[in-house]
Amino acid sequence: MTDAQDTAADSSLRITGGTPPDDAGSSVTGAPTPLLEPREGIPPVITDEAALAEVIAAFAAGSGPVAVDAERASGYRYGQRAYLVQLRRQGAGSALIDPVTCPDLSGLGEALSGVEWVLHAATQDLPCLREIGMVPSRLFDTELAGRLAGFPRVGLGAMVENVLGFVLEKGHSAVDWSTRPLPEPWLRYAALDVELLVDLRDALEKELDRQGKLEWALQEFDAIAAAPPAEPRKDPWRRTSGMHKVRRRRQLGVVRELWETRDRIAQRRDVSPGKVLGDAAIVEAALALPANVHALAALNGFGHRMGRRQLEQWQAAVDRAKALTESQLPQPGQPVTGPPPPRAWADKDPVAAARLSAARTGVTALAEQVAMPQENLISPDTVRRVCWEPPKVIDTESVGAALAGYGARPWQVELVTPVLVAALTEGQGA
Repeated sequence: MTDAQDTAADSSLRITGGTPPDDAGSSVTGAPTPLLEPREGIPPVITDEAALAEVIAAFAAGSGPVAVDAERASGYRYGQRAYLVQLRRQGAGSALIDPVTCPDLSGLGEALSGVEWVLHAATQDLPCLREIGMVPSRLFDTELAGRLAGFPRVGLGAMVENVLGFVLEKGHSAVDWSTRPLPEPWLRYAALDVELLVDLRDALEKELDRQGKLEWALQEFDAIAAAPPAEPRKDPWRRTSGMHKVRRRRQLGVVRELWETRDRIAQRRDVSPGKVLGDAAIVEAALALPANVHALAALNGFGHRMGRRQLEQWQAAVDRAKALTESQLPQPGQPVTGPPPPRAWADKDPVAAARLSAARTGVTALAEQVAMPQENLISPDTVRRVCWEPPKVIDTESVGAALAGYGARPWQVELVTPVLVAALTEGQGA
C-alpha cells in the first residue's frame, strides 16, 4: 500500500457520530484522487493452463484476504457466465484470467480454500464463479458492509471514493465482456476493480467494529457463503415485462410459448434473449392473438426488419398456443406459497393487517435507530409471514424461533424480536 493509500484508509476511520451516518460516506476530506493505473501495471490475461498454474501457485503462497471480481456479458450473451475473473492478494499482485480459455478454475478455488474472499455485491458474482469451480468458504462483502454501516451510496466507485479517497473509472461496467481480444482500457478498468478492494475491506471492518456491527456483518457474510445454489425459477416466463396487461389464459399461453421459443433460440445462438425478441413484442402478440404472419408483422416489435422466416417461427409459436386445450393452458397468477399481498390484508384479515402496520412502524423506527436499510435489518417477507401467521404464544422465545425459522440471523432475531412481540401484542388488541 502506498503512503497516499495508507492515509486514505486511515481517514475512513474518522466517520464521526454516535450511530452513523449522516456523515458516513463523507469521511475523506479534500478532493478525491483519480486512480488511473494498477500499482504494478495491467497484468497479462491468463489464457492457458501453464500460466494459470503459475497464478495458482502465486496466490496460494500469498497472504491475507484475496480480492475477487468477475465480469459478465449481461445484455449481450445468454446466461450469466463469467468472461473475466480478476483477483488480487498481498504477495501475489493482481491477476486477470480468461474463463473462456480456462473454464475450470477449481484448482484456483482449492488453493484459496479457507482464505477470506473479498467481493463487492457477492451474490451477483458467486453464481458465475461457482460455474467455473470457485466457491469461497469465507467472504467479506464490501457492498453489504457499506449497507450495514449506513452508507447512503454503496456502489464500488462511491465506496472507494468516500472511504478511501480515490476515484475509480466506471465507464466500462456495461460493455460486452465476451469481446476478444479485450481492449486495454477495459483490462485496466477490470484490474482497478480489485486494486483497493482489500483496503476497502479493512477500512469497513474498522468502521463496523466502531459502530458495534462487526459481528452482525460476519453473520451475514457466513450466511452468504453457506447458502446453497439458487433453485431454478419456476415459470420464468411469468417475469416477462408487461405481464400485468395479460389477463386471459389463452393469452398467457401465447406468452409462455413465445418466451420458451425465444429462450431456445437465444441459448442456441448464445445471445441475450432480448436481442432475439423483446418482451414488449411478446406481450403485444399475446394481446392481439394474430391470425397469420401478415397480422403478426403489423404488430410493434415484428416490423419490416424481421424476415419472413423469423415471422413464421413466431407465428408458429402463437399457433401452438392457440391449439392448446383448456387443461393445457397456464393458470392466471402464480401459486401463492406465502401471505397474500399486503394491500389485500385489510379485507381478508383486519387483525393481521393491524399487526403488520404496527410491525412496519416498529421496524422502520429500529432501522433508523441502527442506521441501516430496513431490508438489511430484517427481510420484509419474513415480517409479513410472522404477522400473517404469528406463533400461538406471543413471547420472545416463540417469536424469535419463528424469525429463525424463516432464516433470520441471530443478530436480527435479537434486535427485531422485541419489536415484533410488541407489534403482535398490539395487533391482537386492535
